[in-house]
Amino acid sequence: MKKSLSYADAGVDIDKANRLVDIIKDIVKTTPRHGVMGDIGGFGGLFSLNTSQYDRPVLVSSTDGVGTKLKIAIMADKHDTVGIDLVAMVVNDIAVQGAKPLFFLDYIAMGKLNLTVATQILQGIAEGCRQANCPLIGGETAEMPGMYQESDYDLAGFGVGIVDNFSLIDGSMVGVGNQLVGIGSSGLHSNGYSLVRKICFEHNSYKIDSFIDELGTTLGEALLTPTRIYSETILKTMRQFPINGLANITGGGLVDNLPRTLPKSCKAVIRKGSWETQPIFRFLQREGNVSDAEMLRTFNCGLGMVAAVPKKTCQETVDMLNALGEKAWIIGEVKEMKEEGPRVEWEE
Repeated sequence: MKKSLSYADAGVDIDKANRLVDIIKDIVKTTPRHGVMGDIGGFGGLFSLNTSQYDRPVLVSSTDGVGTKLKIAIMADKHDTVGIDLVAMVVNDIAVQGAKPLFFLDYIAMGKLNLTVATQILQGIAEGCRQANCPLIGGETAEMPGMYQESDYDLAGFGVGIVDNFSLIDGSMVGVGNQLVGIGSSGLHSNGYSLVRKICFEHNSYKIDSFIDELGTTLGEALLTPTRIYSETILKTMRQFPINGLANITGGGLVDNLPRTLPKSCKAVIRKGSWETQPIFRFLQREGNVSDAEMLRTFNCGLGMVAAVPKKTCQETVDMLNALGEKAWIIGEVKEMKEEGPRVEWEE
């Protein structure tokens, strides 16, 4: 007679998943709760949308993941910061539209559900939501043996924001003469990690716990520096000074992301060396013999956001960003696109 099989025999532990739900309920309570209805555990997250302060409300949505930065977290067995990255990758895309994030949901898929690892990930997600002043209202955790290796996992996030139509930042107000203000990144953020891993662990023979003098820390710690969240900074700055366009410098770097906020009649001219870069970029460029062009199209190279602002309020905008705890610089100017060519140009 054949053995009676269970879901647990197939590698899925429902009881463990239920225990995680109880842990999640406590973590979720630490995130902002404005607008949230009910508790975790229902079939969908409920949010009461108050539009009384908006004349023509527009909802802005975004979804993203962390990418192969997760491989670094798994190698280092450090999982408490990648949740911040997950929130950042979503809410920063919402913020560049001038929108306030309303709520966030997460998706965690694991080869084998590890309560310790899952809890650390969720604590990071909650921290990211606190930084963004955004409630975590729900999510999903899936145990998927056979799809992932036992210690592997993947993350996805989804968020919705709101902005008044007349405050929407869509690049339509960007014009010739606007100044480009760069806002500093915290490091690599969450892009380019396939190249990072090739440089560090294939092309060279570094270990995840190798101490790198020029970085002042271990390689793993440097590579896991969480993505900076700009939501509150952008909203506060918008209340004081006009922002005509915003680019989130993610995959594709400055070269691919800046044109996304420029009219087709305009190009960005950026002054080399006009902002500070972190040592991690110099380290990777040297160790991988990476060209300047490849660096600028793969990594943020020290700039997490770039804003196009009117010239007359440019310095005041920079001063306010610095007062809010950011590092900001005037890095270039918007000029007329007179003939076909690159949308981003560089000058010494």
